[in-house]
Amino acid sequence: MKNKDLVLIFDCGATNVRAMAINRYGKIEASQSYPNDTTEDPYFKEGLIWDVEDIWQKLAKASREVIAQIDHERIAAVSVTTFGVDGTFIDSDGRLIYPVISWQCERTHPVMENIDRYISREKLYSICGVFPYGMNTINKIIWLKENKPEVIDRASGFLFLSSLLLHRLSGEFTTNCTMAGTSMLMDARKRQLSKEVLESIGIDPSLFPEIREAGEAVGAVTARASEETGIPQGTTVFEAGHDTQFAIYGSGAGLGEPVLSTGTWEILMTRSNDFTAGKEQLDMGITTELDAIPGVYTIGMNWIGSGPLEWIRRMLYRKGDDAVESYEKIIGEAEQVAPGSNGIRINPDFVQAEKSQYPSGIFGLRLHTNRAEIYRAGLESLSFKLRKGLNALEQAGGFTASKVICVGGGSKNTLWNQIRADVTNKPIQLIDQKETTVLGAALFGFVAAGIYKDAEEAREQVNYRPEVVQPSENRSKYEELAETFREYI
Repeated sequence: MKNKDLVLIFDCGATNVRAMAINRYGKIEASQSYPNDTTEDPYFKEGLIWDVEDIWQKLAKASREVIAQIDHERIAAVSVTTFGVDGTFIDSDGRLIYPVISWQCERTHPVMENIDRYISREKLYSICGVFPYGMNTINKIIWLKENKPEVIDRASGFLFLSSLLLHRLSGEFTTNCTMAGTSMLMDARKRQLSKEVLESIGIDPSLFPEIREAGEAVGAVTARASEETGIPQGTTVFEAGHDTQFAIYGSGAGLGEPVLSTGTWEILMTRSNDFTAGKEQLDMGITTELDAIPGVYTIGMNWIGSGPLEWIRRMLYRKGDDAVESYEKIIGEAEQVAPGSNGIRINPDFVQAEKSQYPSGIFGLRLHTNRAEIYRAGLESLSFKLRKGLNALEQAGGFTASKVICVGGGSKNTLWNQIRADVTNKPIQLIDQKETTVLGAALFGFVAAGIYKDAEEAREQVNYRPEVVQPSENRSKYEELAETFREYI
């Protein structure tokens, strides 16, 4: 009998859906992806939904193509990871009564703006810990209750997107804990649905199947799912869930070790044994979700990241006689600029300018200001954003960070990494893992399959090959400049 040493992960993202086979040492042995996008809601003009049938067909096709590259007898378990908050009501056979409203759809934003009609925003936040975004699950349920009450009247249950796809694989109905942790329907400290919140919006708790934790085996691949996906019938189906939690766990982060996912947007989250969800945290935009490990929380916040840097590059580094066509050259110019960028300051909140405490823009321009100073100022301002966010998370989680793990496209910028280390006075750790979400989910699959005793043992088998950027002598200069940056971020 061959060793079952692969876990298959269906990763449903907003722009791509993927199937990946990962071995017990965290290496991806085969993968395939297809584009994903929202479609228009047939029942609500200009509304955005996810076509679950289309997503399933793409995942099934990707799965068949992955399995063609490996020995299918090696597959030990399979699961799904995806973005949070989205789900819908189903009938007793698991058929959707209404399409899955996308987190990108703005129809639910007014619901959150008027949530006090049901429960005070502060009370809701104190119970669930999740920041009151307009896209949250609670708003979708209230919108359906107010605009399509017949949907709820007919419903036998509510499933989050990951559970809808797990039902396609196994025929089982579950509520994934990490997905529910993004909904604003959970009592975060009790790690269960909040009766107070559900009663306040008039929803019967029995509509939600039993809550299951990451790594729990929930069933087996059915004959129909096997035919559609190529996965052997009877293969263990286990719970994974919300992609953010698995990206953090897959990065190797321990408790109190913040992870910065840096790209167009930056997301800073840390795993913690405790959290605070009071008015101060609400005002700072801190959100708390449920970690993949019971008893642990992931506390986070986000801000615009490399988007402003890309804008600077497009505006100031155009092709022509003075072309700078590589990031190495751009970074090389900026490295010649002294810390502080000769007084240039940037508030990088270009996207949410109307919500920013300070005006967005570039400040301190002079006739002799050059593009390298502006670019470096962008790196410095975003690094002080990180410092501010890190301080807020330390306060909310009651810990002191020993380092920051940096993943994503922005982690490839060597100068930015050094400035981050200097501004925060923390080591910046880079890792040799590009797919931390699927890796993190797969680690729990090896537990479900009985290959490792727990997720930590599974994670110990991964060689992250960390590279650490230590603070330099410039950290004292940035400490002197910290007060001036507070006026812009």
